[in-house]
Amino acid sequence: MLTDQDKKVFVKEKFAAISPRYDLLNSVLSFQADRYWRWVTTRELRSWPTGPVLDLCAGTLPLSLELTRQASKRQVLAVDFCEDMLRTGLRNLGADRRRPRLQPVVGDGEEIPARDNAVWGVTVAFGVRNLANTQKGLTEMHRVLKPGGKLLILEFSRPRNRFFKPFYNFYLNKLLPRLAGLISGDKEAYDYLASSIAAFYEPEELVTMMQRAGFAKSTFRPLTMGIVTLYVGLKG
Repeated sequence: MLTDQDKKVFVKEKFAAISPRYDLLNSVLSFQADRYWRWVTTRELRSWPTGPVLDLCAGTLPLSLELTRQASKRQVLAVDFCEDMLRTGLRNLGADRRRPRLQPVVGDGEEIPARDNAVWGVTVAFGVRNLANTQKGLTEMHRVLKPGGKLLILEFSRPRNRFFKPFYNFYLNKLLPRLAGLISGDKEAYDYLASSIAAFYEPEELVTMMQRAGFAKSTFRPLTMGIVTLYVGLKG
């Protein structure tokens, strides 16, 4: 069992190692469904097309870019504790016109580098699972949101359909780590992916934790037969 600090070090090292091919792997391994998931998530913030948004655990910036694509005046603070991931995202971005509206910052999701009541939206795509202390992270997300703001968590989950579940488990635990290992050169990172999904909270549990952090209105919605789940929380 890893301590909180050991988990942070392990996750940071693994993401740094796979950062050059992270975006490619996401598209290949999800059969490009990741683009749809990010689109659905970002659509939840269409009521705030100009206000500042925090993209936490931003990685190589795919969700940050979708946030700026859907709203031409939106400013995004992109925070991730792995500098290599952010640098890879910026390098891939090149001369994209959205670059001035992105502010990448190296920071910890459990100690978010933003003031209280600073943003209208907080998004986290596949990052809550990697926090060492999930409850602390959720409390921080609540702190930086303006009253009436919205939290959106996109996270892997475990399908409940009894016909689909065996096929998914075989893919996740057997095929995906081997394929990803060949492409990225780091099979251990994707063994961790499978084990972290298996150990993560059930959707009902995470919603309860969101409510405990102060999100009075919290819901969840499975996507793509429950491979991922979109969680929505409103700050009262």
